[in-house]
Amino acid sequence: MWRLLHDDVHGLRVPAELESADTESRGESGSERIRDDLPLTVTVQRQHTSPMTDAKLRRAIIAESARLMYSRRETEYYRAKLKAARRLCQGWVKPSELPGNAEIRDEILRLANLFEGESRFDRLREMRIEALRMMRLLSSFRPKIIGSTFTGHVRQGSDIDIHVFSATAESVAACLDAEGLDYVVERKRVRKQGTESIFVHFHVRDRFPIELTMYPPDKASFVFRSSITGRAIERATLPEYEIFLRREYPDLDVEHALQEAESELDRFQVYRSLLIPLSAVMQGRQHHPEGDVLYHLLQCYVLAADELPYDEEFLLAALLHDIGKGIDDRDHITSGLEALGDSITERTQWLIRHHMDVHQIRDRTIGYRLHQRLKASPDYETLLLLGECDRGARIAGVRVPDLDDVLDELRGLAANTF
Repeated sequence: MWRLLHDDVHGLRVPAELESADTESRGESGSERIRDDLPLTVTVQRQHTSPMTDAKLRRAIIAESARLMYSRRETEYYRAKLKAARRLCQGWVKPSELPGNAEIRDEILRLANLFEGESRFDRLREMRIEALRMMRLLSSFRPKIIGSTFTGHVRQGSDIDIHVFSATAESVAACLDAEGLDYVVERKRVRKQGTESIFVHFHVRDRFPIELTMYPPDKASFVFRSSITGRAIERATLPEYEIFLRREYPDLDVEHALQEAESELDRFQVYRSLLIPLSAVMQGRQHHPEGDVLYHLLQCYVLAADELPYDEEFLLAALLHDIGKGIDDRDHITSGLEALGDSITERTQWLIRHHMDVHQIRDRTIGYRLHQRLKASPDYETLLLLGECDRGARIAGVRVPDLDDVLDELRGLAANTF
């Protein structure tokens, strides 16, 4: 029987009281979760293999682990290796045959270069400018940037990781509130060697997802170690980061780029601000027995995601098609499109503008000329599908996801579209 200890495989090399410091190894576990429930012991019977076979197995585990993490099916190196080993070996492998985190990270970067190309570097530059904006906002908390945005190892869905140092979470929250930022506070319980600690994380929803990890002020000089390399985590203070940006991008006017980033509107915040009030807008029971408009739109989104899960424009049409009912119910299509403006594409606008026509098509009451114009569009079948989702999203009591979870899904989809 092989027994793998969590610390051995996960590679943590920080004191117990600071275990969650290394965001390169931390997963996306939920609030108040104690991370000592991982399966650690599995029995396996393996026949002797040649060194070449072992080398191939190791390489296969690296590739499978990287695939799981690149696709975001797993967010921790340990879990990815565990699942990959089980899948490939039909059981367990020796600890010595499990690859290191650095090997998997390199394979993830290879996948990122293969599938994302030059766009990855454009996004990296934008993320670094956004990180500078956030660090200046939080300058009183002695911010330090860490993680892939700083090192350059970004891929689809990567966030911006920043350490802040404060005696209270309320002071950090007040700073974010003053800027009007949308965020969620998460308190993670971590237990190791009988000692339990609580760490505070701020998940900021902006153009790029930002995670702020808060530590007490006396830890500002503490050297955290990476689970990937075992060495000190690469990090930079605000002055160091500004020098770094000028060195990395000598031809870039950083201050001008920062001004552009500050003026750029986050379209997902626009959607949220228009959708939230719809939970109080009730609809007629004859046609909408499900209740309020937001509930209907979330149902419609779920149905749309089942049909075309990777079509962001279609999914947005499903989520936003009745958004004008909170503005002017007499002409909710026009008022909704005016409120959304250029935050949606022309294709999404077209789908929203004509979603009511689908009811007439199904009832055979639509005019001949209008129907012919609609049929001439390459998105005619998609429009009919939107109409079906709209009709199907009228069930009272059905479970729907939280709005913020839906918007996070769409953010991720947008970030992965090239």
